[in-house]
Parts: sequence; structure tokens; C-alpha cells
Amino acid sequence: MTKSKAAPTRGASPTRKQAASKKKTAKKQAASSPRTQAAPKKKAAKKQAASSPRTQAAPKKKAAKKQAASSPRTQAAPKKKAAKKKAAKKQSAPSPRTQAAPKKKATKTKATKTKATVGSKSKAAPAATGFAGFPVDLFQFLAELALSNEREWFEPRKQRYEDSVRGPALAFIRAMGTRLPEISTHFVAIDKKVGGSLMRVHRDVRFSSDKSPYKTNVGIQFRHATGKDVHAPGLYLHLEPGQCFLAVGLWHPEPEALSKIRARILDRPDAWQRIRDDPTFRGVFELQGEALKRPPRGIDPEHPHVEDLKRKDHIAVATMDVSLVQGPTAVDEIARRFVTARDYLRFLCEAVDVAF
Repeated sequence: MTKSKAAPTRGASPTRKQAASKKKTAKKQAASSPRTQAAPKKKAAKKQAASSPRTQAAPKKKAAKKQAASSPRTQAAPKKKAAKKKAAKKQSAPSPRTQAAPKKKATKTKATKTKATVGSKSKAAPAATGFAGFPVDLFQFLAELALSNEREWFEPRKQRYEDSVRGPALAFIRAMGTRLPEISTHFVAIDKKVGGSLMRVHRDVRFSSDKSPYKTNVGIQFRHATGKDVHAPGLYLHLEPGQCFLAVGLWHPEPEALSKIRARILDRPDAWQRIRDDPTFRGVFELQGEALKRPPRGIDPEHPHVEDLKRKDHIAVATMDVSLVQGPTAVDEIARRFVTARDYLRFLCEAVDVAF
């Protein structure tokens, strides 16, 4: 009896066995299911994707982007863009040259109008100097002044004097200023009403018995730049009814200057004679002026140039026909004559130690 009861306990019960068998079957079934089988594949795919060139290139691409952002070329891009914008602005804005064009055109138009106006006033005025010649009324005015040389006659005719005498004289001075360098750059043309190249109309009557208040001629002197008065080396134009003349040299020079001229003639007699007797010069000019009756002290009376050494004035004079100064070629005619006296004037300037 005891043995038969113990037998069932050794073996598993049928229910328990069945449950274990079902569990085992379920595990096998789950292991063999498509979902379970796909898990390793998915894991393998992830590993494969991680090791693929495309996946490996992603960090490289990101690094390349960072590198490109920090490169000088990438940094220069905004600057280049800004420069392009600035250039575009400049191009759209009108350049100073373009802006200046209308002004330049306006200036040309204005100059043309001015030229046309001048031409309409004086058709005879040459383009070279702009000086049409001294008017006929200048000589008429001076002739009338000689007959009525009084303040009462002159004062009411001041405007006529300005228009016919002083105005044309100043215009001539300006025109001659462009021609003086042909003779020397050291002579000046000053177109001032007072204190310039035009001599004043009022006479200095302090030491004269003739108390006439006005000069009845026009005197114009182109003085040496270092000169202070009419005694300096210069070129001179004299206008008077019935006579016109030019003069070059020194009129009434100071004793010191006169002594220097005499010394230079004594030191360079051949040079002086060649200049004094030059055919071109003597064909236009003649030596004139005051002179001593006897040779200066210490000068040999038999000296070949004794007459020149006796001179108190060293001036050369050239007469001119009135019609020549009234025409548009007046400046050219006068300048041409002055040029022929250049060597004579040079000798005198060098004698008194002034530049020529």
C-alpha cells in the first residue's frame, strides 16, 4: 500500500506537462515569427547604414561647411557684395566730370557771346591784341585842350577824356603787355589810371613859368621793373596832334647812372659802336637828347666816341605816322620798332647794373 501511493509523486502531472509543452511551442513559434526574424536584420541594417559611404560622408560634409564658412573666400563674400553695391551707386550717381560738362558748355557759350559783343562794338579790333587803335577823337580832344587849357574847360569834358583818351590808352597798355617779352621780360605794362604806365594828365607847375594845368599829349612809359620814375630804363610812346614818336633808353639819368654808361662805352668801345651803328636799328631810331658842350672831366677830346660821352640823355627816338597808331595794327607796328632797339637797350641796362 505504501509503495502504490508514492508512485504518482515521482512523475509530472499531465496538466503541468501540457503547459510546459505549450510554453516551449510558443517560444519556438515566436522565434520563428517574421517580426522576430526581422529584428536582427534591422540591427544589421543599422550597422550597415552606419558603415556606408553616405553615412560616413555626413560628418565630413558638415565639417566642410564649417571650413567653408571660416575660409577667407567666404569671409570676403560680404565685402565683395558691399563693393558691388557701392560701385552700382557710383555708376548711378552723375560723375563730377559729367556734372561739370554743362558748366563748361555754359562758359563756352558765355565766351562766344562776349566775343560777339566785342566784335559788334569794334569790327576793326584784331583777335591778336583786341586793340583797335587810338581813336581820332583822342587827337581832337588834345587839340581842343591846347586851345583852352583851363580847368573850367576840362571839368565838364571829363567823361569825354575817359572815353577818348584814358580808356584807349589803358587798352593799349594791356595789349602791349603781351608783346613786351619780345624785347625783355624785365619791362612792365601797368594799366592803372594813376601810378601805372600811363602818365598823368596834370602838369607839375611848381617850378615852371607856364602854369597851364594839363598836358596836351599822351605819354606812356613801359618802365624797367626795378625803376621808380621816368629816369629808369624804359620804352616810351608819345601821342600829340601832328606828331607821334617812340623812344627807348634813359632820359635825364641820375649822375651815378650816367657815369656808369660813360664807363661802359670807354671799356667796350667796339661793342658800343657795333650796336649804335647797326643798320636795322639806325634805320628806325635816331640818337637824341641833351648833351654837354665840352667833354666830361677826364675824357680825351679826341676820343672816337667823344660825342656819345658828352650825352646827358641816352635815348633813341623813332617817329611814327599818326595813321599807324589809329589802326588795328598799332600794337604790331610799335612792338616791331621796339624790337629793333633791343641790343641798344640791353647795353644801357647792363651799364647801370639792371637785368635785361
